[in-house]
Amino acid sequence: MGIVSAGSSRYSSGVYPRLVGIGELLWDLLPGGRQLGGAPANFSYHAFALGAEALLISRIGRDKLGHEALDQLKKLGLPVGGIEVDQTLPTGTVHVEVAADGQPRYEISENVAWDGLRGEMAGWTATREAHGVCFGSLAQRREPSRATIRALVANSPGNAWRIFDVNLRQHYFSKQIIEDSLALANVLKVNETELPQLAEMLGLAGDPRTQISQLVDRYDLRTVAYTRGGGGSLLLRDGAWSDHPGIHARVVDTVGAGDSFTAALTFGLIAGWDLDRINDRSNRLAAYVCSCSGGMPPLPEKLCELFR
Repeated sequence: MGIVSAGSSRYSSGVYPRLVGIGELLWDLLPGGRQLGGAPANFSYHAFALGAEALLISRIGRDKLGHEALDQLKKLGLPVGGIEVDQTLPTGTVHVEVAADGQPRYEISENVAWDGLRGEMAGWTATREAHGVCFGSLAQRREPSRATIRALVANSPGNAWRIFDVNLRQHYFSKQIIEDSLALANVLKVNETELPQLAEMLGLAGDPRTQISQLVDRYDLRTVAYTRGGGGSLLLRDGAWSDHPGIHARVVDTVGAGDSFTAALTFGLIAGWDLDRINDRSNRLAAYVCSCSGGMPPLPEKLCELFR
């Protein structure tokens, strides 16, 4: 399917999970320099680093930043067969300011290559054979990317995990986009700043657990992951809850931490782990990413061993 494996990491079943991230690939312009990023790109990188056969489906410009993005993906070991090249639109960029608490603030460029995602053969083949596909709201801000993302997600097998990782950035979302995405997904990943926004948008009442339960019932979700930054995370699956207090980390920045959590969560769901194990592994990975600069740091072998 145009995907290569990460090497020696396998589930006990001997089968590599096939995971696909769909959406934005961009350069995060951080105070300390330029870092390759975008939520689906970060997800795909971490899935690959943990041992999955991973593919990123995105679009770059035919420009210097686009060439550098391809070079960087290759250096990371990720396949680039799902990366389209736009002849006119530039490669995406985001100006990132990191607050004292490590939380990033984003200024996202408009009219960039990933807004023009079309869907080429490698993407259709990959999603058709995927165990899990991850998509967000940001890359659905305009056409044709919105329609392409939805068609690619719908192309995945009926038993695949379809993870909607909410990314409520600036004004690039709407109630319609959120509801359409929830209807397409069977897993929702949402953080502590996004859930109150969803609650207001969708008319959810009560505390976070009540709101999460309402989302599950209304949109027929199989799993919800609610992340709380340094406060850990809350998972719900099949009526069962798992509450993790979080892992202490010396925070450099939180860029990519949520995306690494999503990759670990997806690993655990495909492997059939119990919720507490999924929660623990996902928090450990996210805490490590918080201790590094940028969303795609090299992962220590001991951490990767937790996923084998």
